[in-house]
Amino acid sequence: MPGQPVVVTAIEVVEDLTARSRCDEGFLHVRRLRCRNRRADGSTSAEYRVDVVDRPRLDAVAVLLHRVSAGGGRELLLRTNLRPAAWFRREKWPAVPDGREFLQVEEIVAGLLEEADHGEAGLRHRAAEEAWEEAGYRVAPGDIRVLGAPFFVAPGILSERIHLCAADVTGLAQAEIPGDGSPLEEGAVTRWVPFDQALRLCRDGNVPDAKTELALLRLKDALG
Repeated sequence: MPGQPVVVTAIEVVEDLTARSRCDEGFLHVRRLRCRNRRADGSTSAEYRVDVVDRPRLDAVAVLLHRVSAGGGRELLLRTNLRPAAWFRREKWPAVPDGREFLQVEEIVAGLLEEADHGEAGLRHRAAEEAWEEAGYRVAPGDIRVLGAPFFVAPGILSERIHLCAADVTGLAQAEIPGDGSPLEEGAVTRWVPFDQALRLCRDGNVPDAKTELALLRLKDALG
């Protein structure tokens, strides 16, 4: 079983690099474009501005790990992660405030597809690697189940698509989570949650992660 992680209580901004950073460096790249629409009759629209956010690695994979519990019900694994962008919402004023602060967010295992990951074989390989790195489960690529087509999270601004996968780890032992050594993985923990409870957690905002809810619904359909 995983060891006891450190407890993170806040994220401190040591330096804000925004004013002196290029928009095409860092973990996210922002392209600022001036565009116009080309129409079927040969005419064009007025010009308008578009910002496009790219990652250095274009797409990601998310893996729903599930198992049959001792009582015969279906459970799924949730992982708690530090999420700086969600945390820094606390400095802003949302239109519908709910008083919540999101230092950590619970979601399913996920990671970026690497340059060497090609086709469905590459997708399955990366899903298996993330299951080990973020959850401590050894899963064979052949046991990864692809849950339908990939989807956009915010297609108006973000080019990334997420590929949803699942793996049944019933009977497998969980090792200590290797992680990648990043400070962003400090405090990460996993837990098993009954399937229906996890759906309720998504819908009441306690698991405020769209890919997790969509993966749950797709797996529910796949399992009948």
